[in-house]
Order: sequence, then structure tokens, then C-alpha cells
Amino acid sequence: MAEKTTLSAIKADVGSIAGHQVVHPDVIEAARASLKEAVSLGVIEDFYVATAGDDLQLLMTHRRGVDNPKVHETAWLTFQRGTEVAKELHLYGAGQDLLVDAFSGNVRGLGPGSAEIEMVERPSEPVAIFMMDKTEPGAFNLPIFRIFADPFNSAGLVIDTAMHMGFRFEVWDIEEHRRIFLNCPEQMYDLLAFIGTKGRFVIKRVYARSNKVPKDEPIACISTDKLSQIAGKYVGKDDPVGIVRAQSGLPGMGEILEAWAWPFLVSGWNRGSHNGPLMVVGQKDNRTARFDGPPRCFGLGFQIANATLVKPPVDLFDDPSFEPARRQAAELADYMRRHGPFEPHRLPMDEMEYTTMPELMEKHKGKWEDVR
Repeated sequence: MAEKTTLSAIKADVGSIAGHQVVHPDVIEAARASLKEAVSLGVIEDFYVATAGDDLQLLMTHRRGVDNPKVHETAWLTFQRGTEVAKELHLYGAGQDLLVDAFSGNVRGLGPGSAEIEMVERPSEPVAIFMMDKTEPGAFNLPIFRIFADPFNSAGLVIDTAMHMGFRFEVWDIEEHRRIFLNCPEQMYDLLAFIGTKGRFVIKRVYARSNKVPKDEPIACISTDKLSQIAGKYVGKDDPVGIVRAQSGLPGMGEILEAWAWPFLVSGWNRGSHNGPLMVVGQKDNRTARFDGPPRCFGLGFQIANATLVKPPVDLFDDPSFEPARRQAAELADYMRRHGPFEPHRLPMDEMEYTTMPELMEKHKGKWEDVR
């Protein structure tokens, strides 16, 4: 049986410069040193340290499978080292995503977000890793659906017979902590009925239904941790990360990128309390600015070879073809901002439960008069 490779993308906000802008270079260097040590100890095979706005992103390859305690502890210790540097520099929000003091075997439920895929490497294994800032896990629902279920986006669903069987979606209900599996195309409408409610139902994994990839092997995985549910209060949006495998019976890289060519609306933005357009950016614009946004997505493309990341990666959105989407995102940001504190720019009441709204309701609790 072929040896399997695991690709782990684990991220956290451990502190940033000038508010929620960017990760400091010293924090990045501390993370690199930590992961280099993990390679020398044989915990991981290879790594790449990236950032998405104020989030530190640890991209690691290894042979230990998903949810491995040693790999997750490595990520946790790396985030702690980054936090120590952030505190020395008095960076904003130092260690804000590390919600507990001690590691307990897995980063899930502790604050950081993670997406992992264990795979038997194909002869050529291209992957895309998408990193979002100032938004929530459900922001991936629309592009992932378009990549794997929309023939108007992915021509392979029509042209490539290996894709005619469609794909299987694993959807999580992150409020009730349960999941369901739905097959496309035959259960497409059922899938859409769920994932359109992106604050509750999120795509966790996607599987191929053809024999190009083993049916139990994910071809896409998204982090689904909601920090507010862990902390019980607003501690920032969840800034999810996603992994998507490409080519050879799966959507091509060009089809994967096509799903990001227009700025759909997501929840998050300033104080995690507003709807706004998702702007795809290259490394040179990989930060947030206006109203702590607009919400951003940064992407890197790698080849995986023998459990190593072939470097340098491709800066997936650093291309003129995405300029119209960026311009439209800026225009939509203007439009949404003119609503000020009014919905639909501000999130609806049921999504404001972890902000100051409960305190405000309690403050005026005895002042309401019955008008019946």
C-alpha cells in the first residue's frame, strides 16, 4: 500500500502591526525557526510559513495523518513562540486566537483553525491553499460549490467524463455539531438549501465519486472553527483556510480560480459584524485596510512531491484578470458602507449575539413599555 502524505494548514492570529493589518516579520521568522526545528526532529517533512492579513498560516507536510497530536502540538508551540514575540513588540491582539493556556492533543476547540487532507500522492499533485481574513468559514460555501458542482464555472463537469459522476459534499451544522453527506448533481438543490445559510451550514470536505481518487480521500477541506462559539463572546471572525486539489479528473486550477472572479458578499469585515464583498488579492495587497477590510482572500499554489512542498509557490491571485473583481469589490464596499449601522450592511440581530448587543439589551431591560 502506498505511503500517504498529509497536508496540514493551521492558522491563528497571534498579533499584528497597527491594529488588524499584517503579521510582523519577527513573528514570521519565529514561526519558521520553530517549524525548521520540527523538521529536524522528524515531526514534519516540510513547511511553508504564509500570512493572510493579521493571521499566521502554517502549511506543513508530514506522514502522520490528520489530527495528529505531535503535528498539532508543533503548531500550538509555534503559535506560542509567535505570541511571545508579539508581546515583546506590544503588537495588537497578541495571542488572541489562543483561547486556552494548555495544549490538549489537538488545536480544534482551542482557537486556531485547521484544514488537513491525507492523500496517496498522484503522479502529479497540484494543490491550492486559500487563506481568508475578516470573514467566517461559510465564506467558502459559494466558491467551493461553484468549483465542484456548477458547470457554468467548471467546464470539466461537462467536458471531462471522469467528472460526470459529480462530487460528494460533507456539510457540517456548526450549531448542532452534526454533519450530512450530499451527492451532486442529484442532491444539488438539497445542498444549496443548506449551504445558503452560510452562518450555520458549512462545507467541510468534498470527495470525488469517480475512481480517479480514492472515494474516502478528500479533495477539498475547509477549516470550520467558530471562535465565538468557543470563547462565548466576540473574539474576532474566524478567518478560515481551505485546501483544494486540482487536475486529473478533478477541476483544473483555472476552473478553481474562476470561482473567485467576482466579489460575492460575506459576513465579517469590521468588528466581525458587517456584510461586505470578498476581495481576492496577491501577496503585495495581502492585508486589510478600509473598515478593517474589505474581507480578503489570498491564495498559494503548490506541487506536492514525496511529502514536500515544491517551492516557490504560485501567487494565485496576482494576475490582471482579477482586477475587474477587485474594482467591483471596491465599488460594492462603497455601496455597503453607505448603509452605516443599518442592515443589510450590519449583520442581522441573531448574528450579533456575541457582540455588545446582549449588554445593550440588558442595560435597557426594564425600560421597554408594552404597547398591546
